[in-house]
Amino acid sequence: MRTQAAVLYEMGQGRPYRETQPLRLEEVELEDPGPGEVLVEVEAAGLCHSDLSVIDGTRPRVMPMVLGHEATGVVRAVGPGVTEVREGDRVVFSFVPSCGRCRFCAVGRPALCERGNAANVQGCLLDGSCHFRRGERTLHHHLGVSAFSRFTVAAQESLVRIEEDVPPEVAALFGCAVLTGVGAVFNTARVEPGSSVAVFGLGGVGLSAVLGARAAGAFPIVAVDVREEKLALAREVGATHAVHAREEDAVARVRELTDGGAAYTFECAGSEQVLEQAYRATARGGTTVTVSLPDPGRTVSVPAVSLVTEERTLRGSYMGSSVPRRDIPRYLALYRAGVLPVDRLLSRVIRLEEINEAFDRLAEGAVVRQVVRFD
Repeated sequence: MRTQAAVLYEMGQGRPYRETQPLRLEEVELEDPGPGEVLVEVEAAGLCHSDLSVIDGTRPRVMPMVLGHEATGVVRAVGPGVTEVREGDRVVFSFVPSCGRCRFCAVGRPALCERGNAANVQGCLLDGSCHFRRGERTLHHHLGVSAFSRFTVAAQESLVRIEEDVPPEVAALFGCAVLTGVGAVFNTARVEPGSSVAVFGLGGVGLSAVLGARAAGAFPIVAVDVREEKLALAREVGATHAVHAREEDAVARVRELTDGGAAYTFECAGSEQVLEQAYRATARGGTTVTVSLPDPGRTVSVPAVSLVTEERTLRGSYMGSSVPRRDIPRYLALYRAGVLPVDRLLSRVIRLEEINEAFDRLAEGAVVRQVVRFD
């Protein structure tokens, strides 16, 4: 079949993207799903910094590629051997397909699935196949999803079936922003009620971490950013304090508000300097969690002795240390109950034709989450 898709042919094109147009909207060929694979009609797809980092070249991927990894849609056809979903099911995509058999899947850590992550690096599906073509040229898959296309093919392991009572533009956010931010609080840090939390960086993931901290019963919850509108939103969705990092010493202010340092800090800014700030703002015996993806060449420096003498913990959290088939339905239930007001993170709904300009807004930090709706 043919489908319209946003294709990236070359990384590292300069901004403004509305002029350089790194993502080209093209009619491409999409092959039918093979064994264990599913054809999905995409309803909504979020714009995430993980997409932007491929566009600007800080997260190199094999080119050309159909981008997009945070999405929801409807199953339109299934290949042989598919047992997890059926035609007509509403699904949310997981951007790490978990094979269920490797050593990490076996111990309940599917975010680290060896086969899934290898396929993501290679720009293919779990079985090594690619289904997008333009003429004779193969177009690679982004994180097994490629949601900036009206239709896509994914491995059944990339899909989580959901109910139909959540608007698509909201449901899409559970595939990355919510899974990562809330998961970092619940799964990676396991924040206890009454413990202090500071979140550095208030994009979709950072604000999801604020939502998660509130749901976990943390207090105080300190939000840190350089944009006043994001700090205001953080206050509205659960932060008890807000720190403008350009107007005051963020580390000193967090330590003051948390009586010597937060028990848990979360770095969600994609910056090694901010990670160092988050570490310095963490209390003795506390935990610093980093969830963002800075340039792979960057390094972070922390006082080595503090890890021992202060019993400090520095942890990474990929995909919120989540088990998507467990956590996505659980977080959706909390959304329905009003505990996780994820809809507040939605900055605007756009058409696919607006995608390059929308990535300008994301690069400028002017939005939290933008979502493409396919109507």
